[in-house]
Amino acid sequence: MFSKALGLFAALSAIATALPAVHNSNNVRHHAHSEHRQLMARQENTDIISDGVEIVNNMEKPVYLWSVSNVSSKMHTLMSGEKYAENWRTNPNGGGISIKISFTPAQDKILQFEYTLQYPTIWWDLSCINMGDNSEFTTMGFRVSSADPTCASATCAPGDHACGAAYLLPNDDWATHACQSKDVLKLDLGSVLA
Repeated sequence: MFSKALGLFAALSAIATALPAVHNSNNVRHHAHSEHRQLMARQENTDIISDGVEIVNNMEKPVYLWSVSNVSSKMHTLMSGEKYAENWRTNPNGGGISIKISFTPAQDKILQFEYTLQYPTIWWDLSCINMGDNSEFTTMGFRVSSADPTCASATCAPGDHACGAAYLLPNDDWATHACQSKDVLKLDLGSVLA
């Protein structure tokens, strides 16, 4: 009887340690298998605490965005001058994260900021593949920058319909960039470039 109970306890312990994350009431996520970070607070639509992406709407009209992993977040509306921020996170299905940005709440004609966290590296790109012709994003321009001089940046100047810093076709792999996962990347949309 004792050995059966001990075996059951060992099996349950093994299952419990294999669980990937535990959330508490403070929305803090504990990753059981992280090498470096034991606690990571998920920040959305606020200032970033440590690492991640900040998207700033410098245009005179609202934009709408969704952060998509294996599921989509709720829609966020950014009025002129507002920003959205999120700390780097992983996709439970092993893929990357896509922040889809549109001028309409219909999630169409989107500019995408895509990233994959592979500690200690953040792989990222801009995708114009689904923007459509004559996009206002192209008209106004956009740029990704960082305070870290070793981190790659990307600029698509206003009116640049063939921006080499972004994906225009699915196989434009030269448009994938790498930075340290401790970095904060800032995506400016619009007039800051004019």
